[in-house]
Amino acid sequence: MTLFDLAPFVGLGAVTGLDVVSFPQAMISRPIVAATLAGALAGDAQRGLLIGAVLEMVALGTLPFGASRYPEWGSASVVGGALYGSGDVAATGQLALAVLAALLAAWLSGESMVVARTLNAREVRVARPALETGRRDVVRALQLRGIALDLVRGALVTACALVVLTPAYLALTSLWSGSPGPERAVLAGFTAALGAATVWMLVRGTSGARVFLAVGAVVGLAVVLL
Repeated sequence: MTLFDLAPFVGLGAVTGLDVVSFPQAMISRPIVAATLAGALAGDAQRGLLIGAVLEMVALGTLPFGASRYPEWGSASVVGGALYGSGDVAATGQLALAVLAALLAAWLSGESMVVARTLNAREVRVARPALETGRRDVVRALQLRGIALDLVRGALVTACALVVLTPAYLALTSLWSGSPGPERAVLAGFTAALGAATVWMLVRGTSGARVFLAVGAVVGLAVVLL
């Protein structure tokens, strides 16, 4: 990728990385949204939607709150959508490798969030005397610096992941042969089972969960079939 090719994905990765916990938290960092947007930028929104659905199933168990460590799926989904959206429709191996690339990017981005939060905490400790006096300008400055740092973090993660992973992705897909059907079937089955298990784990204590899940499954299948 040239810098010109890279720029729109880096911008999208910055925004989705920021959306995860900082601003505006409008769900554009969800894999099914971020990957679809990246696929559209790459020239194929449908392929972006496909990998976004796969990544969404994997990401359902991630609850981004509190002091827990977790993968950051916004920037990672941009990487996966960019790679898969720019590929050949008939080629095999691309979906599996793009998902793997997104998983690696999610781990990298999750680690970058730890670094960013550490830097934020350091700034807060330095500014503590001013904060204890209730100075609004200090609070505002800390918030803006934190938002800016998250924006830069998302951009850097996306750029580094695409620069490093794109050559490996292209090299490996050129060696993969066969029909894409089995690859997609295995990924669909695996991620659907993972997503269903995660949803059940999260809602099993809810009254009427079985009924709601059954109705949702029936309605979802009806929408797909129609």
